[in-house]
Amino acid sequence: TRMIHIKAFTFSPISENTYVLYNDAGKAIIVDPGCYFPAEEETLKNCLIDNGLTPVYLLNTHCHLDHVFGNKWVHETYGLALHLHPNEEAMLALAPVSGERWGLPFQNYAGPLHFLNDGDTVLLGDTEIHVILAPGHSPGSICFYIPSQGDLMGGDVLFRGSIGRTDLPGGDTETLLTSIREKLWVLPDETVVYSGHGIKTTIGYEKRNNPFL
Repeated sequence: TRMIHIKAFTFSPISENTYVLYNDAGKAIIVDPGCYFPAEEETLKNCLIDNGLTPVYLLNTHCHLDHVFGNKWVHETYGLALHLHPNEEAMLALAPVSGERWGLPFQNYAGPLHFLNDGDTVLLGDTEIHVILAPGHSPGSICFYIPSQGDLMGGDVLFRGSIGRTDLPGGDTETLLTSIREKLWVLPDETVVYSGHGIKTTIGYEKRNNPFL
């Protein structure tokens, strides 16, 4: 049985997947809030209201602009401080510059930072969510793995039939391929991967079909 339910939203002109993880006790985690427009903030807020949810964590898999657009709004609306890998602090600082370059200016999060490292555990109720460091797309990309139900919030590390791009600042193709092979291929084949863009996939499907690996 699923202890943690997962809702996905696709936000911003960059079509980024924002995830809300929640349990039956009404506690929720917001992963990579990509809301760029006020209407998208409303959509996220209404999801929480409609399901009677109280957000207790704000997590970033990594801090490229499309994954952090909504951090400030979540912080101001729900009082949550940002959790990220220490190697993403520099990426977070760069994000508004990228926003200007893409013609998508935004107000960056400037609240306190809580660092998550490889092997750390985040608890939602009594369900463990494991932090897996998988750099390459971004220097401190982390995935959030729920071993009890075989779900992985993968960020932009692995996509259905593809991998994260490595031509952005801090990206490196060899590092990314090594991360996937050493950190993700060891997970069970039936593990469902919820990616930062596009549709979900499974570890087994990608092992068999991903052209990059």
